[in-house]
Amino acid sequence: MRTDDFDYFLPPERIAQTPIEPRHASRLLALRRKGCTIEHATFWNIDLFLQPGDLLVINQTRVIPARLFARKPTGGRVELLLLRREDEHTWEILVGGKGLVTGKRLLLEDGPTVEVLEVLEGSRRRVRFSTPVEPYLEQRGQMPLPPYIHTALADPKRYQTVYAAQSGSAAAPTAGLHFTPELMHKLEDKGIEFARLTLHVGLDTFAPVTEDDPAQHVIHTEWCELLPEAAAAINAARKRGSRVVAVGTTSVRTLETAAHEASPGSLVAPFSGPTDLFILPGYSFKVVDALVTNFHLPRSTLLMLVSAFAGRECVLNTYQEAIRREYRFYSFGDAMIII
Repeated sequence: MRTDDFDYFLPPERIAQTPIEPRHASRLLALRRKGCTIEHATFWNIDLFLQPGDLLVINQTRVIPARLFARKPTGGRVELLLLRREDEHTWEILVGGKGLVTGKRLLLEDGPTVEVLEVLEGSRRRVRFSTPVEPYLEQRGQMPLPPYIHTALADPKRYQTVYAAQSGSAAAPTAGLHFTPELMHKLEDKGIEFARLTLHVGLDTFAPVTEDDPAQHVIHTEWCELLPEAAAAINAARKRGSRVVAVGTTSVRTLETAAHEASPGSLVAPFSGPTDLFILPGYSFKVVDALVTNFHLPRSTLLMLVSAFAGRECVLNTYQEAIRREYRFYSFGDAMIII
């Protein structure tokens, strides 16, 4: 297995720059793993591929307006992107600027001071804010859109799911962006259930794998949580013979991590903490029966996860058909359901 086994060419015009309105009007490609057959629908009609009793597991993380600007003592402007909160004052961040060595102090525009505590890999830094930064984010922070989106977002709420509740992500769990309250009510009326978990998405989710052998890639660590109520709903679904449908690769990662904590006789156990689970082809899925997901970047860990679930050749052939039919790709693009 090589990283270039997960490469494909995507015409730039297929990268969605703006979200569809309403959310549930996006297109939906249904991929049946048995026989690798494809059907086409809209996301509003996702119930065509679901059954009463199915449990949709959604990630309720909320994207924080994590892009900030600060000044050096010399007056130079620096961009900061918050990645991970360590405690009330300490964060891991990405910096855009030179000379940001240990001990360097910055001043947020109309806000607290920032001290560089440690130089990490590349442009990552561990920093300490003089006061908690969260209140400042709501006033001056900007939404951190992915690097392939070049069109300004008119409404920042469109980069949040309608059920976002727990702040902490540097990027949205994009498979969930297609859901609306109306669609969720429609599904619940048909006997389809929802369970919620949290995984705070890091920007490494957009990073391509650069190693020739993907098994040598060091996967990013993300914090996730599956509460007892959700774990009980998942275990009950399996016991009654219903499917567990992960909404997004973040939900897959959390569910499969929680499976490793389960006691005999249970599918998952409640879990809270970091996960570094890297799912490659050959992985044996313990929880996920079906997957709702978007179309992912070439050579990415997310494409490798989807290939592990549905087969690399089948997934890449499906992507080529989606390109031919002019589906929209990536964060604001269309969706797949793999069953």
